[in-house]
Amino acid sequence: MHLSVVIPVRNEAENILPLLAEIHSALEGRGEFEVVYVDDGSTDATPKVLAEAQARYPRLRVLAHAASCGQSAALVTGFRAARGEWIATLDGDGQNDPADIPKLIAERDAAAHSSDRGGRPLQLVAGYRKKRQDTWLKRMSSRIANGVRSRLLGDATPDTGCGLKLIQRQAVLELPTFDHMHRFLPALVQRNGGRTISVEVNHRPRTRGTSNYGMFDRLWVGIVDLFGVMWLQRRVRRAQVTESKNAVKM
Repeated sequence: MHLSVVIPVRNEAENILPLLAEIHSALEGRGEFEVVYVDDGSTDATPKVLAEAQARYPRLRVLAHAASCGQSAALVTGFRAARGEWIATLDGDGQNDPADIPKLIAERDAAAHSSDRGGRPLQLVAGYRKKRQDTWLKRMSSRIANGVRSRLLGDATPDTGCGLKLIQRQAVLELPTFDHMHRFLPALVQRNGGRTISVEVNHRPRTRGTSNYGMFDRLWVGIVDLFGVMWLQRRVRRAQVTESKNAVKM
């Protein structure tokens, strides 16, 4: 399996079919792929729409949480179930543009042929919503949150909250998991010795449904996690391993 597209959703019934159509339009003819929806305890028609969509899209897989566990938990469920060597993530509200997935793949392929001074492998391509189509309040709260995270973590990532990312499956499975970890993926990948880059992507206004997150969630709820990630950065020790040749001749 070449690519898995993982989408966490909660109460996004209106956005499922339009987004699935866009994903298939963007990826058809570009190699093998699957789409993995993780329903995080939806209470609307999301389960019904996903069941109907499976009859239309053979590549679609659906996993469900019995109760809502949060976006990060839903992503981790998708990461573990994914069969692709690389995973693209999208928010389920339709604001991320699936047409940008091939762009992230192209940037990955171009950057993979070069390495930084430390020789670190490229493991994450993060979307950067330079022209966000959100309210002034959301844009400002996100700018503050990204600024604080970037300053304290030094992850050189302008937009960690963008749901559109491309990440190596093996790399993400080696990361520590906790609530809101999805906002710290670049720093966590770098902590484990991987390289990350950011690529400008399209961002669209929400046209269907309502957001499950407010300003308080975006700005303050991750403060404890932020200091936790700082602690993880300071505690990491990466061993350099060599294997001696066996001198015994059979």
